[in-house]
Amino acid sequence: MSPLAGPLLGQVHRLGPEAPALRGALQDSSRQPSAGAVNGRPPWWEPGGEQVPVDTRPAPLGPPTRPVPARLPGPCGSTGFGPEAEVRSPKGKLLLLAVLVLCLLLGAPYLRAPAELRLSAWFDPRNRPDVTATTSWLAPVVWEGTFDRRALQRFYGRQNLTVGLAVFATGRIADQYLDMFVKSANEHFMVGYPVVIYVMADSWYRLPPLPPLPLRTFRVLAIKQDGWWPDLHFLRMKNLGECVTSHVQGEADFLFSMSVDQIFQADVGVEALGTAVAQLHAWWYFKDKQDFPYEREPRSAAYIPPGQGDFFYDGAMVGGTPLQVLDLVEAYMNGILHDFNQGVRSTYERHLNKYFFLHKPTKLLSPEYNWDAALYPPPQVQYAKVLQLAKRGL
Repeated sequence: MSPLAGPLLGQVHRLGPEAPALRGALQDSSRQPSAGAVNGRPPWWEPGGEQVPVDTRPAPLGPPTRPVPARLPGPCGSTGFGPEAEVRSPKGKLLLLAVLVLCLLLGAPYLRAPAELRLSAWFDPRNRPDVTATTSWLAPVVWEGTFDRRALQRFYGRQNLTVGLAVFATGRIADQYLDMFVKSANEHFMVGYPVVIYVMADSWYRLPPLPPLPLRTFRVLAIKQDGWWPDLHFLRMKNLGECVTSHVQGEADFLFSMSVDQIFQADVGVEALGTAVAQLHAWWYFKDKQDFPYEREPRSAAYIPPGQGDFFYDGAMVGGTPLQVLDLVEAYMNGILHDFNQGVRSTYERHLNKYFFLHKPTKLLSPEYNWDAALYPPPQVQYAKVLQLAKRGL
């Protein structure tokens, strides 16, 4: 794992029954409870439109009110516990149990993984026999009609979760589409849940008005340019990784990264949440697998051998937990650097497809969630929930 993933994983490796290690893990962790990320109050803006950064991270935890012994009796081998005979005594067992409970109580807000509802409680692929609704590795493919919206809302309504939405907005295309993207997201994306919208922009003066709304927080992040690599996809993913480590990991339970030229047409709700979420490509979903435009250059890190592969995924939308998105960013950047050293060059979507070929997504979104506006939808696409306008120059 690269250094980017360090802030997310450090506390997991440090937690243990020893008090100094526990305190170090809690102090190093930047994970915040979701309720603190969006509290219904709008962000503060200067008259010029720039956000005033506010540090909402909790202060580091202080020492415990009662000292905890650095070493506990017990037969736990490498953890450094003392003689086995002592931990078998009722007093030793009680002390060990107390420390374990302390670890759980103090570490829960920092290590809590977003809970997900049991698949059979909300998903029924039999309602859509006309499409592929379950993958060979038993992951759901979310189509309209396959999910129980009420069951999902009852479950996630009790989770106190926050969802992040990152959009990369640069140049002329941002001038053309960012305002529509933000307005449509406010109307249709995760309605009723706290949402943090991360706008990664290269020019402050190009930003449209970002009005304060209930359950919506906007964070405008300046894009860090890299002159040595002109690919905008590389710039997008690099800044997305920095956005996760600096903000998202402490503010959101799930994160989606989308293109600025996408417009929400209908509600995209908690049915889209998952550990690793991939978007099926609107055009290639209806084509033969043998025609998929996978990378066929063996020297490339994106190479997929002929006859292999599952689906062709669209790079316009990816999602999952912050840790999972960070892992995708790391794999993509490592692949780009590998190809550079090999003297070859592949595309962002081909690297993305190689990643999901090796690391199967836990949830797939049907083409309804990113339909090409230039294509007439077939009968399988009952609702075009998201339209992508710029794929064919619209």
